[in-house]
Amino acid sequence: MTTKKYFGTDGIRGRAGEPPITAEFMVALGRAAGRVLTNAHRAVVAIGKDTRVSGYMLESALEAGLLSAGADVRLLGPMPTPAVAYLTRQLDASAGVVISASHNPYYDNGIKFFDANGEKLPDEIELAIEREIDAQAPGQTSDRIGKAIRVEDAPERYERFCRRAVPNLDLSGLRIVLDCAHGATYHIAPELFEKLGAQVVDAIGVLPDGININRECGATHPEALQSAVVEHGAHIGIAFDGDGDRVQMVDHTGELADGDDLLYILARDRKERKALRGPVVGTLMTNFGIERAITELGIEFVRANVGDRYVLQRLKEHGGILGGEASGHLLALDVATTGDGIVSALLVLEALKRKNITLAQARSDLRRVSQLTINLRVTGGSSLIAKDDVQAARAKVEEALRGRGRVVLRASGTEPLVRVTVEGEDATEVRALADSLAAVVKSAAS
Repeated sequence: MTTKKYFGTDGIRGRAGEPPITAEFMVALGRAAGRVLTNAHRAVVAIGKDTRVSGYMLESALEAGLLSAGADVRLLGPMPTPAVAYLTRQLDASAGVVISASHNPYYDNGIKFFDANGEKLPDEIELAIEREIDAQAPGQTSDRIGKAIRVEDAPERYERFCRRAVPNLDLSGLRIVLDCAHGATYHIAPELFEKLGAQVVDAIGVLPDGININRECGATHPEALQSAVVEHGAHIGIAFDGDGDRVQMVDHTGELADGDDLLYILARDRKERKALRGPVVGTLMTNFGIERAITELGIEFVRANVGDRYVLQRLKEHGGILGGEASGHLLALDVATTGDGIVSALLVLEALKRKNITLAQARSDLRRVSQLTINLRVTGGSSLIAKDDVQAARAKVEEALRGRGRVVLRASGTEPLVRVTVEGEDATEVRALADSLAAVVKSAAS
């Protein structure tokens, strides 16, 4: 397949103000996307964004480019990524656009497209858009320029979707702390949880100023949430990331429950209700203890490469509906087409309420194994891993851990790194095996 020039594994990403995340490029991108999507009919494109200061610039530029190509635009304002996916379908739009860099700092930003079904654009469409960018085709004449409309009730539409995902959920009596990462859920999550009956005793990360998104808060920095849950005597804490597609939770003792824990809770709940189809899908980095616990429930467990797009791919291949990764990006395909932090949190709360147990009790029987990752800054990652001496060392470690743990050797897709991960019951043994394997990789690179 032709190599993409602008689109990466998760849209187009970069530092705002530097190519390709500039106003000039966004006009060209919008015009190219509009031309590809319009074809014989007039396209309608929904645009949402998170709270980064650069979002205004990129939104205006994309809007201008799309309109110049003859596409109509529906402006959603600050909205979680999964909300844009849903509203793309609900508004009968031809495509959706999210302006966000997810869990990254404010100075990064990116563009991600959804098709009419709220799913990632096919590779052939992304390639067609790239060809249009490079062709620098002109815009439409004045009689064919598109129109833009702001969807004023976008938050209410998405809120109704979240509530339909867990019909009849009543959170009365539940004291919770929310952390919205100063991101796209800041104006939706607190109100939604209170409407469901919960008492939001503290809401942090709900005062975005354009540059504080994800800064020492949210799903990537849950320390403030952990402290707040204990301080307020809350039953549970919930943290989202900047674009609202990830969730982490905290139990009443202040202990963190990451995406692996939540995946196990959802898998067990669905197994008990006979509502699970296909295998549960994790990633190469899902803790071996989680895999073991899920398989002990009589559920097949399948691993995918790291990244939600690969989890989604494996779910579709195997006819599954439930998957996720430790970052808190969870997929429940029977209720949403993409990872949705708010919906995932509601599904977990529903599972806890159904059994009348706490989050701590729900994962009390989980036995994680010790996991250690050593990041080696080396070049030629994939070819280095394939070397005979590295593979021999890997096989030796795997034999030592047979049935008790795992080994993962993985080249980073974004940095010159090889990640050496070893899991096992004994932390001292894990450290020794990881160090020995890392030494062989480092030696092979010299």
